[in-house]
Amino acid sequence: MGERGIATQRPTDLVFTLFGEYLLQTREPTWVGSLIALLQPFGLSEGAVRTTLSRMARRGWLLRERVGRNSFYELSPRGRRLLEEGADRIFHPSWDERWDGSWLLLAYSIPENFRHLRDRLRSQLTWLGFGSLGNGLWLTPHDVEREVRRLTQELDIGEHLEVFHARRVQGENPATLVAKCWDLDAINDRYARFIERWAPELETFRDGGCLIGRERCYTLRFHLIHEFRTFPLEDPYLPRVLLPPGWKGDEAANLFHTLHDKLVGPADDHVDTILSQTPDS
Repeated sequence: MGERGIATQRPTDLVFTLFGEYLLQTREPTWVGSLIALLQPFGLSEGAVRTTLSRMARRGWLLRERVGRNSFYELSPRGRRLLEEGADRIFHPSWDERWDGSWLLLAYSIPENFRHLRDRLRSQLTWLGFGSLGNGLWLTPHDVEREVRRLTQELDIGEHLEVFHARRVQGENPATLVAKCWDLDAINDRYARFIERWAPELETFRDGGCLIGRERCYTLRFHLIHEFRTFPLEDPYLPRVLLPPGWKGDEAANLFHTLHDKLVGPADDHVDTILSQTPDS
């Protein structure tokens, strides 16, 4: 259950999952041999792991340290910030935040020769919960003005972008506006498939016991978080008043937390065993 397709994922995504779920709180660099061992169950060869880690270090997501002939890796400040923000979104969905009916409206006009900045902006706006109205207009019910200011500074696009606080003046029901900006039905279908795929795994813990070993708990938890971490990339976490009837997000999140909590102990034990191995052992 839940494991189909992970071998087709980008190696970079698998490394991010490993660091975000198992190594985020580790303050010491991790030996590359341990990283190879932890990623091997997911179809990555030693060469693929070394290449991916080196590439991620060049891109600023990881820091590399050499001790003799051995390499060690840890998250860079940039990589740590990314994964900490992601963990907050994964473990604390914001459907219950209060909403006063106002929107943050963003308009941009970025020249074609800065297309790469436009693509990065769109990706980050989606992450912040914005939806596109078309023609360079985006809006969100979330109060993310500070995050937008930081993004504007990082991309240096202040002259191409305007931000407004707005209220909708026609119609009381915002459902039509929401439908223009987000495909909530598709997201809800994904939540339903997640539930169908992962609910049977709770049978692994019948009567309070665990029917599988520590290594299996590690790989199962890896697959679980690797799949669930994609939801913040798609779900804008709209306030409940804007969600459609029959929303499956809560049920999926509760299932995720329940199964995740049951897997944590034995999975962490397996990881600790791997991390205790050193180049000299």
